[in-house]
Parts: sequence; structure tokens; C-alpha cells
Amino acid sequence: MFTPYLIAAILGYFLGAIPFGFLVARARGVNIFEVGSKSPGATNVKRVLGPGPGNLVFALDALKGAVAGGWPLAAFALGGMTDWLLANEVAVTGLVGALLGHSFSCFTRFKGGKGVATGAGGFLVLLPVPTLIGATVWVVTFYASHYVSLASILAAVAVPAAAVSLHHPAIVNIIAVAACVFVVVRHRTNIARLCKGTENKFSKKPEQVK
Repeated sequence: MFTPYLIAAILGYFLGAIPFGFLVARARGVNIFEVGSKSPGATNVKRVLGPGPGNLVFALDALKGAVAGGWPLAAFALGGMTDWLLANEVAVTGLVGALLGHSFSCFTRFKGGKGVATGAGGFLVLLPVPTLIGATVWVVTFYASHYVSLASILAAVAVPAAAVSLHHPAIVNIIAVAACVFVVVRHRTNIARLCKGTENKFSKKPEQVK
């Protein structure tokens, strides 16, 4: 009975650990850990290299979360699992693994992004309606403030709030709350800068990379 959880955790971690931000930037001759905010996340890639590479990294990072959290539900739909609760628990385990892998990748000396795109991909599969609500919060906040960090934090809070309100399974609500806390903690330095008024607003203009 423990085997599906173990498989989900290991598969999720190694999926999440694929450093797409680093790889996409490296393909363009840039070490993303040395420029901008020095984060391999989609926001820094977009800030440094422009919207094309940045959007590609976001999509690939989201895909990691979607696959890590989605394959157990697909297995249930195809008859590979007969217990719906078990499928949800295994899916949650996979998503947790992906978030940890993305943020602490074994391929980049345990450095990584903040997990927003990976979490969004996973929750789009597990919690489609709350995730769309969170995405709406992100868009409204970003275009009102131009702070990616603030938009990400408020979206992370909106997802579990919507999930609990819509009475989703307890195990999924728990991971939504845990992921929210994880994202907020990963943004702690951004929160400090927001409080001080020193947080950088997003600019579409790529930095000059030497």
C-alpha cells in the first residue's frame, strides 16, 4: 500500500527537479543564477531574456506539477486505481514531491525557484476551479500593482480559500493550505521588500546580459 506513495514522491521530486529555467537560459548563453534576481523561475527568465523564454519556462514548470499531480488521477480514470481517495492522496504526494524538487533541485546544488508555476500546474489538475480563481487574483493584482511577488502571494492564498469554500476533499484542501504556506515562506524576502517599499516592479525590458 505504501508503494504508490513512494513512487509518486520520487517521480514527483525528479520531475520537479528538472531545471527548465536554468536550461532555457543556458541555451541562450546565460547562467540564470548569476543575473537578475538569480532565481531560475519564469519571472526572472522573462525579466532577463524576454517574454518568449519566460513564458516557455512558466509552461514547462507548470507541466511538471500537472504531470506529477495528474498521473494518479489518470490512473484512476483508466482503471489502474480503484480507490478515489487513494488516487487523490497519491496525487497530492506527487505534487509535494514536485514542489520540493523544483525549489531544491538536486541538479542545481539544491537551488531552485519559488514553486508558483509548478504549484499552479498541479493545482489546475487537482483543483481546477480554485486554481482559476487564484489565476484571476494573480492577473488583477499584477496589473493593478505590477508586483509579481504580491500577485503570487495573493493567488497562493486565494487557492486554498476557494478550495475550502467549495468543499473539496480534505486531503486536497490540506495540501492547498500547505502549498500556500510554502509559497509565502519562499517569498519572505519579497515580503520584506514590499513592506519597505523597495520591491522591484516587473519590467518587460530584458536586462543587458554581459
